[in-house]
Amino acid sequence: MFVLDTSPHSAQALACLRAAQLSIAARSPGTFQLRVATVRQAGMSDTAVANIESTFSRLFMHDDPRIDLLVLDAGQLMPYDHRRPTSDDQRQSERQEWLLRGHLTTEGPCAVNFASHGCWQLAELALQALRWKGGVDAIICAERLVDRRRYLAWSRRSLRNADLLGVRPIHSCATSLLEGMSELRTRYLDLLQGQGPAVQPPTAADADADHRPALRFIPIDDLVFDSDACQGDRLNRFLLYRFDEHAFSSERSGTANPLLLAHLQGLRAEFVDNTRYRMGIDEYLQQTRRLMRCKGVSAARQARLLNAWQPAALEQRRAEANDFAQRAYGLSETQLVCQLFSPFVGQGQKLELFLRRCHPGMLVALPYLLKALRGQPAPEPVVQWLVDISGLPLEMLQSLYSRQPLTQRPADCLLASLQVRGADLRHLQAWAASDIQFEGSQVGVRR
Repeated sequence: MFVLDTSPHSAQALACLRAAQLSIAARSPGTFQLRVATVRQAGMSDTAVANIESTFSRLFMHDDPRIDLLVLDAGQLMPYDHRRPTSDDQRQSERQEWLLRGHLTTEGPCAVNFASHGCWQLAELALQALRWKGGVDAIICAERLVDRRRYLAWSRRSLRNADLLGVRPIHSCATSLLEGMSELRTRYLDLLQGQGPAVQPPTAADADADHRPALRFIPIDDLVFDSDACQGDRLNRFLLYRFDEHAFSSERSGTANPLLLAHLQGLRAEFVDNTRYRMGIDEYLQQTRRLMRCKGVSAARQARLLNAWQPAALEQRRAEANDFAQRAYGLSETQLVCQLFSPFVGQGQKLELFLRRCHPGMLVALPYLLKALRGQPAPEPVVQWLVDISGLPLEMLQSLYSRQPLTQRPADCLLASLQVRGADLRHLQAWAASDIQFEGSQVGVRR
């Protein structure tokens, strides 16, 4: 089994596996079966979706009986079909998670971030693909050793904080790791919705488990991470792989479109901080510049990405982001702004500020809005306005009203601890501090 994300390294590794499969078949009567599990979510960019399909097509993987192509949609594993759109259930679950996370995270570098959502999604995908139709004999991994160590350390810390460490050590059993991360994801979603952790019924023991060979974990990063960039560029051209200007920062998780991150930071600057949309975009570009340098992105690609946010193109980028939010999640700019204000959490402590800044005509209805959020009788137009402006049902708004934002919770709160990591699993507070230090040092040099 191989899990394909949207990064070029993952596509190149799959090409190497396919070459090995065909090479063995040409020299012997048989070859290994290959199961490929890939991500597909509403929040992925069009370029990321096209890269996956072009990789499968260029490697002639669609009609080969020796290959299983699988995708996870709304928690259900199914055969991959690029013509099938993301289901409504998947879109609704992503939309709800996106909004709840935004309303509960009110400030700091965590306020506009996809967090480690993509890592849980990939873990759930891998676990279900592992068990699909009799299981597999080996998991092939193309992640670099440093990334595998970071993921393992983060997983162990997160599972320990959630009291989910099992009997078998996760560093020696891939199945235990994936099962633990799947349970962690379930608990995270329950907490996000304000529910207590569900009691899982005991599962029946697998009678064949003791007779199966041990699942092998085979890293191949030393074979596919070639220092010769020209080789990788040629392979990318063969696979018709396109660099995604908007999604490169979370391409390994492949579950989000960072174009929305830039847009949200711009909206936060304009409406919450009461400055200008451009200032939020500049902050995003500073973070992006640092990330590109850390990842070794070429100067040409850096210029290409940064030029896309030049002042002359700013309104076009904003329109593109709003269009994507509407298509992927059914969210308008007004609902995104509401999410950034988080006006309902903490007994509605920011509700009056939100109305005064964005909807002054509703200030007269503030007492009725509070009544509706407390579960008391309120006029139907007021209730409908709350639902329309937030994009959430009234029951969830009432739940948010009774909860505290993550920034006011203890440091050992599971939701808060999971939210402080970005898509690359690095601590967001640490990155924010390094940004300030880096920018300050640059200013010092210029002076």
